[in-house]
Amino acid sequence: MNKVQCECGHINPEGTHLCESCGNPIGVKEIKDQQKLLDMKYEGTARRSQTYKKTIVDKIWNFFSSVKVGIWIIVLLLIASALGTVFPQEMYIPPTATPSEFYKDEYGVLGQLYYQLGFHNLYGSWWYMILVASLGISLVIASLDRFVPLYRVLKKQGVSRHNSFMKRQRLYSSTKTNEMNLELIKERLESSRYKVKEENGNLLAEKGRFSRWGPYVNHCGLIIFLIGGMLRFFPGMYVDEVLWLREGETQVIPGTDGQYYLENKKFTMETYEKDKENEVFSDAITRVGDGSIVKDFQSDVVLYERKGEFIHGEEPNLEKIKQAEIQVNEPLKFDRFSLYQVDYKLNELNKMTFSLIDKETEKAFGQVTVDLLNPQSTYDLGNGYKVELATYLPDFFFKDDGTPSTKTNVPNNPAFVFKMISPEKPEGETSFVAIQQTIEASGENQYKMKFEGVETKNLTALTVRKDLTLWVLGLGGAIFMIGVLQGSYWNHRRIWIKRNESEVLIAGHTNKNYFALAKELKKILEGTSLTLPIDQKEKE
Repeated sequence: MNKVQCECGHINPEGTHLCESCGNPIGVKEIKDQQKLLDMKYEGTARRSQTYKKTIVDKIWNFFSSVKVGIWIIVLLLIASALGTVFPQEMYIPPTATPSEFYKDEYGVLGQLYYQLGFHNLYGSWWYMILVASLGISLVIASLDRFVPLYRVLKKQGVSRHNSFMKRQRLYSSTKTNEMNLELIKERLESSRYKVKEENGNLLAEKGRFSRWGPYVNHCGLIIFLIGGMLRFFPGMYVDEVLWLREGETQVIPGTDGQYYLENKKFTMETYEKDKENEVFSDAITRVGDGSIVKDFQSDVVLYERKGEFIHGEEPNLEKIKQAEIQVNEPLKFDRFSLYQVDYKLNELNKMTFSLIDKETEKAFGQVTVDLLNPQSTYDLGNGYKVELATYLPDFFFKDDGTPSTKTNVPNNPAFVFKMISPEKPEGETSFVAIQQTIEASGENQYKMKFEGVETKNLTALTVRKDLTLWVLGLGGAIFMIGVLQGSYWNHRRIWIKRNESEVLIAGHTNKNYFALAKELKKILEGTSLTLPIDQKEKE
């Protein structure tokens, strides 16, 4: 990079507006520009984005270092996040629902478009992650582009400043005098917690420089927070799943890679009942349709750990770890996982029993018990009687064209197509059987399937939680707040005093709150022959 030499002899990087040593404005030619107050935002130092503009790396750096680009990324993130709340995210729809059908059925064309554009799983979509990553890149590049040169120039700033630098500060005064009680001024500055440097009878007093780093500390906190948010989409870092478990059922716990299993021994629900002991709830209970209010519900579970490798098709070797009772706000915790009781479903259909009977004589030839979760294809009743389950629809409904289908695999409204085989009818008779509905394809059948009874089970819904990113998010938030405090409650103040033969120049600068600096200068210069600096901003 080309260098620029100041009249004081100091060599400055190309793009520098104020000499790093004496503060003399570089490249100012117009008289009107020589009279304007100096822009001290970045101490006039050269920034990479304003100097290098040739290679593709320079262009990328310059693009992301722009504050406008960062603001537009934030705006796009806000708009996308707002659109993500128009309809519920996929994680909040019923677990048995098919997302593509759910959004279309519930919200029509807008819901279908919402699903097709990927807003149903917004915060895990690739383009949303790209926006978040772009914001992080913008914060890193924008911070480095400003912090590094600013830190360098403040670290080696000179004491003796150019006359033009002094005259173009916001607080400035000039006093024609040969007398200056330098020791008294130094003593007062140090008592006001200024760090004072002296050079050839000139002074530089400075305090609160650390407040200049507040915005960059903010950026560091935000970057760490964004990293914590993105870590949630890495396998094993964050789990938030719902496990539906029937009584007597054992399932693998989601997010544990098949290492842990849970068995639901029993689900219990307790309700408030209208009696003398619950007078305080009597009015509320009366208003409830079924006359009861849920008081508490819990799942009695057993936690197992798989031993050995998992082999498909074989039963896992499970070792009992613990037995626990999971209640609302009393989770089961293990190996950085937590299982919370969140929902339940009572009396789900589990098994249905039918009898094969002769319609005319009402004679029964045996019973068939259909496991609604794992039905058999054939049920042999002996003596030449057999029932085949040709079609099973767990959640039966008719499509628009009149054909039967199923909404889900959950037995909410089961329907069956039975083929009844007997010695008299070896080719079999077909019957469509649903709840309170029987359709015979061939008209009048000799045999029919008579409903005998049903077995139900209770289900419990447990939320599986694991979050290894909380400490990262907490650290990022804490660092961000430190930056807020650092930049809000302190300010960077500097006072220059320069002796020019029979003249003394005084200049003051702060990144905010000039009124407080002017008040402090009045206290420091009180009783001396030096003129109090005035605010030149009022002249413009």
